[in-house]
Amino acid sequence: MSMIVSEQIRAARAALKWTIDDLSAKTDVSVRTIKRIEALDGVPSSHTQTLNAIRTALEAAGIEFIGTPTDRPGVRLRGGEQERD
Repeated sequence: MSMIVSEQIRAARAALKWTIDDLSAKTDVSVRTIKRIEALDGVPSSHTQTLNAIRTALEAAGIEFIGTPTDRPGVRLRGGEQERD
């Protein structure tokens, strides 16, 4: 699994119209930890397990992470079958 950057996490949440509380509930990652991760620029220095939980939840909701941390990182929302609630 490739690394994601904080900006992608913020953008993914915005695309899904999720609050930090929503993401926390779907990942079992504390609101405080998510706020800390999102406040940074670049690749977060959190535990791999935490970042994987965030990435997995966002991907399950229809987010596709594009680019690399150093080359145009971004997100796009896949259409259709995913549940965003």
